[in-house]
Amino acid sequence: MAQLYFEYGAMGSGKSIEILKVAHNYESQGKEVLLLTPLVNDRDGVGMIASRIGLKRPARVISPDANLFEMIDEERKKRDLAAVLVDEAQFLQKEQVDQLAQVVDDYHLPVMTFGLKQDAFNELFEGAKRLIEMADKLVEMKTICSFCGRKATTQLRFKDGKPQYEGAQIQIGGDEAYKPVCRIHWYHPDLNMLKKQKEM
Repeated sequence: MAQLYFEYGAMGSGKSIEILKVAHNYESQGKEVLLLTPLVNDRDGVGMIASRIGLKRPARVISPDANLFEMIDEERKKRDLAAVLVDEAQFLQKEQVDQLAQVVDDYHLPVMTFGLKQDAFNELFEGAKRLIEMADKLVEMKTICSFCGRKATTQLRFKDGKPQYEGAQIQIGGDEAYKPVCRIHWYHPDLNMLKKQKEM
């Protein structure tokens, strides 16, 4: 039975690798998938899903005002879709998550979304919040804290080597701007260790 999935994890947990792997698995069996990514996700170029280990491929762009039900319906008329895969799903609007749920319910088409649960200030993103409320299945993807090796539950934003606890919710960046951390090190990051890591 088709379901709406939300696979979430802190930065560095392999979400983009996983979506690319899922797409490859479908396509290696001769099945069609639709890859989607929000317009705001431009770290590696607009419309590009890219992992930190170098794997990447293009995806269709979701604008903030896009109707995903209509977009996917149009795509279904062109080809026989087996699944819809959405990267950086935390950036979706609430209504867009509801539209994905409608795709699952009306077309019995699996929709798998991947993204962060909360921002660098430990507040839920709008898209993630709605996915937690609406998804049939939630899967946590795990990674380790940059400082202690415990499970990372969030990410901490840095600027000029200093932790940032306020600012814009959305600031696209990679390893230079964010570190996966546990709750303890979100509050108390080891800046000496961070400095040593940069020197290595």
